[in-house]
Amino acid sequence: MGVHTDVNTTDAERVRVLFVEDEFFIREWIAQSLSEQGFAVDSVTNATDALSHITRAPIDVLLTDINLPGGMDGTALARRARELQPNLAVIYASARAATLKQEARVPGSLVLAKPDEPAVLGRLLAVAVRATPLAVPA
Repeated sequence: MGVHTDVNTTDAERVRVLFVEDEFFIREWIAQSLSEQGFAVDSVTNATDALSHITRAPIDVLLTDINLPGGMDGTALARRARELQPNLAVIYASARAATLKQEARVPGSLVLAKPDEPAVLGRLLAVAVRATPLAVPA
């Protein structure tokens, strides 16, 4: 059974994003903006909830802040998420993006300095998904 694509469907509408951000207003603003751009966005506030979500439903992109409440930061979350979904696209969003060392990042990930511009973020998400070698469904 093939995938039905509507003429009006954009790349964004097929992209499932999990946004991990503990700051309420940032989370709401970015999630709303990405939804308006056609992305399927779920948002959570910490790594534990993010991992729980990933085990329940596959996602295409993990968009995570680096500084998260609880015992796991965004870099540890990304490593664990990649164990669960090896082809997962990862974007780190942080006010301290410049200090995130390459060795702390999962391979092929992108880093976005906060504050993010939602339109730029939307384009970055689409690029990240295309750049990540996704598994081809049987």
